[in-house]
Amino acid sequence: MSKKSTESTNNPREKAFLVGVQIRGEDQVLTLEESLDELALLAETSGLIVVGQLTQKLDKPYSKTYIGPGKIDEVKAFINEYQADLILFDNELNPRHLRELEESFGKDIRILDRTALILDIFAQHARTNEGALQVELAQYEYRLPRLTRSWTHLARQAGGGAGRTGTAGGVGLRGPGETQLEVDRRDVRKRISQLKAELEKVRVHRNQYRARRKRSRIPVVALVGYTNAGKSTLLNYLADSDVYVADELFATLDPTTRRVELPGGNSALITDTVGFIQKLPTPLVAAFRATLEEINEADLLLHVVDITNPHAQGQAKAVYQTLMEIGADEIPVLTALNKIDKLPDAKLAIDALAAYPGAVAISAMTGEGIDNLLHRINDYLYENYTEITVHLPYQEGGLSALFHEQGQVERLVHTETGVEITGRLPGRLLAQFRLFQKKSKEI
Repeated sequence: MSKKSTESTNNPREKAFLVGVQIRGEDQVLTLEESLDELALLAETSGLIVVGQLTQKLDKPYSKTYIGPGKIDEVKAFINEYQADLILFDNELNPRHLRELEESFGKDIRILDRTALILDIFAQHARTNEGALQVELAQYEYRLPRLTRSWTHLARQAGGGAGRTGTAGGVGLRGPGETQLEVDRRDVRKRISQLKAELEKVRVHRNQYRARRKRSRIPVVALVGYTNAGKSTLLNYLADSDVYVADELFATLDPTTRRVELPGGNSALITDTVGFIQKLPTPLVAAFRATLEEINEADLLLHVVDITNPHAQGQAKAVYQTLMEIGADEIPVLTALNKIDKLPDAKLAIDALAAYPGAVAISAMTGEGIDNLLHRINDYLYENYTEITVHLPYQEGGLSALFHEQGQVERLVHTETGVEITGRLPGRLLAQFRLFQKKSKEI
């Protein structure tokens, strides 16, 4: 168990007391202490002030209150000492945990978990209609099984579209729209269906846009990385653009694509995507399907790592876990170790490269290492060839012709259902053949 008190120069709406639980045997990307440090950053991003914290290690959560009865009493004492307004759990609470905890602490203390907090931050930062729709869907999916007394204070909409705000019992949890004190589940399900239908239209539009991009044969590089790793700053430097940048978690949610010139007169489309985080809420992964498909369709993933972060390796692991969850773990990855300008010693950048084989050390702020990065991207997309075996149905004659024109065919076998080709392709074409790939090679 540990506790601490911190100050904030902002004027937050609420004082939050953090509670973290480590379940023995569970695979953790960050340690319990590291995860709570991250939760504190999330809280501050949402406008809360963190006044203290408590931890507990358990074999399994308590069925009623998640934490043990003794810890309940300890938290009550800390709440009184720090005059906290809400308790923020680092673990996701199920509806029963939420209900029992509210009864234990009384109606004057609000209970939130990490998922609700991240949803709040996403609601603050959704700046486009698509982003607002995705966040709204995630909020409703999260709240539907939790429509109990705890949600009779849901937000009242202060206007449509992105950027709307409301109050959740003073917590500042932005709501998905004006609701009655007792939300009817049928109406919530109806709204979920409407949102899914609207997002499906967005998905169709994106598919059409991606099809046009493929016809242009301009390769796509998707920026991926832990939140606040510097992806948007890198895109701005590469494309001389003005993507929103802030030193905060989840500063940008909506995908932004810019054309970037590469060495030798080549070019690529660079797409910035939402930052990842450990314990990324399942409703968010589902809701942001249209956005995350930008990653799945990329020819190359550029993994941006904040090398100055003491938890960089754990964050990188969280990114790879999320890529696996969305089915993008087969796409080649080039790692960029960012923010080397903030390292106290240049030798530390060399040491970091040893821990990340094949990586490039850069500063998206000063431009150091960017030329080397562009050459590495160009080499993969245009100069280097990757071994691949595909089985193309006979109706995919266009792809077969493309393989012969742009690739190097080493073996060709006709079967009853199509043609099997083994050979080598430049990286910029791999995504078009991924659906028919039998064996893949990484960068």
